[in-house]
Amino acid sequence: MTAITTIRNLGPATEAAFARAGITTAEEIHALGPDEAYRRLMESGTPPHFIGYYVLVMGLQGRPWNDCKGAEKAALRKRFDALKAGMPKGRSELEAALDRIGVVERRR
Repeated sequence: MTAITTIRNLGPATEAAFARAGITTAEEIHALGPDEAYRRLMESGTPPHFIGYYVLVMGLQGRPWNDCKGAEKAALRKRFDALKAGMPKGRSELEAALDRIGVVERRR
């Protein structure tokens, strides 16, 4: 099993965020693909950020993060926006589950 930090552009903070999402190896990210892996990050409470998304996409292709430009970047923006739109509004699924078992205070 290979560390997530072996994927180009991804460092310890990203590795920790993936661990919170239950993803602990580079192989898992490759198997899931960038969209599903990023969806799981958001689901686990990581706020959506377009740069973080395209950094992941570029890294999985073995490319530097700043290689994303023009039409390719615009197409990735549409994919990111679709991922973000598919997330529940308000609380993440993790927060909602913690709320159901009484771990977090209910938002009103």
